[in-house]
Amino acid sequence: MTIAADLYDEQNNSMFSPKRVCVMDAAGHLGSALVHRLLLRGYSVHAAFQNHDEMQCFKRKYGCGNVDDSKSKKLICFHADPLDYHSIVDALKGCCGLFYSFETPYDYPTYDESMGEMEVRAAHNVMEACAQTDTLNKVVFTSSATAVLWGSRKKDQHDTPVASDSHSFVDERDWTDINFCKKYKLWHGLSKTQAEKAAWALAMDRGVSMVSINGGLLIHPDLNIREPYLKGAAEMYEDGVFVAVDLKFLVDAHMCVFEDVSSYGRYLCFNRVINSSKDATTLANMLLPPSASSETQSLEDDMVYEQRISNKKLNKLMLGFDTGLEVQVN
Repeated sequence: MTIAADLYDEQNNSMFSPKRVCVMDAAGHLGSALVHRLLLRGYSVHAAFQNHDEMQCFKRKYGCGNVDDSKSKKLICFHADPLDYHSIVDALKGCCGLFYSFETPYDYPTYDESMGEMEVRAAHNVMEACAQTDTLNKVVFTSSATAVLWGSRKKDQHDTPVASDSHSFVDERDWTDINFCKKYKLWHGLSKTQAEKAAWALAMDRGVSMVSINGGLLIHPDLNIREPYLKGAAEMYEDGVFVAVDLKFLVDAHMCVFEDVSSYGRYLCFNRVINSSKDATTLANMLLPPSASSETQSLEDDMVYEQRISNKKLNKLMLGFDTGLEVQVN
């Protein structure tokens, strides 16, 4: 365990706080945004990182006037490898909640079938550590829409990837078919499905209160065509289940399901549906370099595919949710 001394309030860390939470992995787009939002809402945050370089970079960011002194004192940085059970236990000490997301290690060059094994091991370690943390009340487990939509309802028996039934909606009650993903090498869907199922099994077995967020493609400045989520994008698009989510909306959803005592189970999370040529062109211009994306602007196809995926459960929960960006909790 490594503690950032310049961001450490020893007196506050000596006792359990009902507003002390852990975020792992805090280095990713979602994790770092969650840390910032939690601090704004008055939480004390254990920010957990897979490696020391990420942690040092984060400390420099938050030590350069980006967070005022009163909030920086509520931030503690930990090195917590998701494959190292004991480091996770250390990061969770004294916390009432955990926001967990798995980020692909920087030294892992490809996203292949073995990534599923790594994510399952990480999910197992995290949930075991949660079960051993007496102060922990709730876990928000970040999964993906790809753990919902692949092969869950097949239109026919033709040998082509199909994401959904042409006459039914997909929602959080559906699970991606693991064998389907193996057959078509949909490694992102395979990994997220296996890891989430492992987490749910352990949560139920160990009595850990857990809620999952199954987010669409996360829109962020570094997004590119190599994003593993995009494998099978054409099929998702034609089946009306290609969804994306803005970072702010994704963070809001995490905060809402954590703070709302009525939240339960899984929540599909998206605020963009990519089902028209205009949507596809906009996304292509984001993903591709300027020289390549300019070619997509000549598309004249005005086809709009019927949306066949629903996030009504989350939208209902988030009605009236206060982001807390104006009024901060002390």
